[in-house]
Amino acid sequence: MAQITFKQNPMTLIGNEVKVGDTAPDFTVLANDLSPVTLQDSKGKTRLISVVPSLDTGTCDAQTRKFNESAAELGDDVVILTVSNDLPFAQKRWCAAAGIDSVQTLSDHRDLSFGEAYGVAIEELRLLTRSIFVVDNNDKVTYVEYVSEATEHPNYEKAIEAVKAAKN
Repeated sequence: MAQITFKQNPMTLIGNEVKVGDTAPDFTVLANDLSPVTLQDSKGKTRLISVVPSLDTGTCDAQTRKFNESAAELGDDVVILTVSNDLPFAQKRWCAAAGIDSVQTLSDHRDLSFGEAYGVAIEELRLLTRSIFVVDNNDKVTYVEYVSEATEHPNYEKAIEAVKAAKN
């Protein structure tokens, strides 16, 4: 299981660690309009799944903006999903204020379905730990990063490279 800290304090992750080569686990999260979204809703596309503790923090804001900017270069056959436990209403408001239009923000607040399926739910905080998953168009996981200190940035370049490689 991935070992992470949050503000240097060790945290317990709930669920199963996902590894490269695994079939991506399905999940059910909520879109900003409260409609359910699953992994299968984007079947046939390469998925970059960016996981953040809360969009209302500097690092999470920067991470989501970075992938929103990268969307154009990645093409229409790539879907970028940002998953957090923020309420769908807060995600929608944040996206409007930040001008985010190429990333779909999704809320796992209701069931922790994504958090448990991908082993990113922080037991002590009921937040998701910062992580990145790339899933190819055949639902195979091709890249995983569990950021060891949840308040730090992921490796953006490696994630973007992994998306480009998964498309080929």
